[in-house]
Amino acid sequence: MRIGELSRRTGVPVPTIKYYVREGLLPAGELTSRNQASYDETHERRLRLIRALLDVGGMKVAEIADVLAVVDDPQRPLHKVLGAAAGRVGGGDAEEEDAESAAARDVVDRLISRRGWRTNTANPAAADLARALAAMARLGHGAFADLLDAYADAAEEVARADLAYVDRQLAVEDMLEGVVIGTVLGEAVFSALRRLAHVDASAKLYGDSGPHERGTS
Repeated sequence: MRIGELSRRTGVPVPTIKYYVREGLLPAGELTSRNQASYDETHERRLRLIRALLDVGGMKVAEIADVLAVVDDPQRPLHKVLGAAAGRVGGGDAEEEDAESAAARDVVDRLISRRGWRTNTANPAAADLARALAAMARLGHGAFADLLDAYADAAEEVARADLAYVDRQLAVEDMLEGVVIGTVLGEAVFSALRRLAHVDASAKLYGDSGPHERGTS
């Protein structure tokens, strides 16, 4: 197909497609003449993945380029692909050092040790978790850390489901792409499901009454 057809199929403007090619996110089309190139279903699939990582995953173009470079390396172990994808999710700016941030890092370190997780506090996700816990502590909600093991139980179950999905993919390229999808887009799925569950749990717990009116009727 020509680039115009690829644009119509995916909804991505032609100049944007050319930009992705220049940045190395999308392979160039096969030249059929001096000024014409042909694209196929693999380009369409990669383009849809790029847009999903941008629009749903919230990743930047440079981050997507790094992740796709790993995906396109057939010699890269799946575990390394997952690490590359996970390392691009979250990762806010470094915060100032204070008692809350130090205590939060200690909480996260002990959580990782207690759960026997094969990672450490240098992982960007661990830093994100510590940053969130420190912010809660500053707002007077340090007790939220008591819920970490319950959250960790749920996270482990979701992680196993993600990787079970990846393991069903037969082609290596599908497995590599599945790791990225499960890590980046799965983050958005899990967050949305959690919000939906909150609404349901709140309705069941409080109903039409306020939080201070339970048991008074």
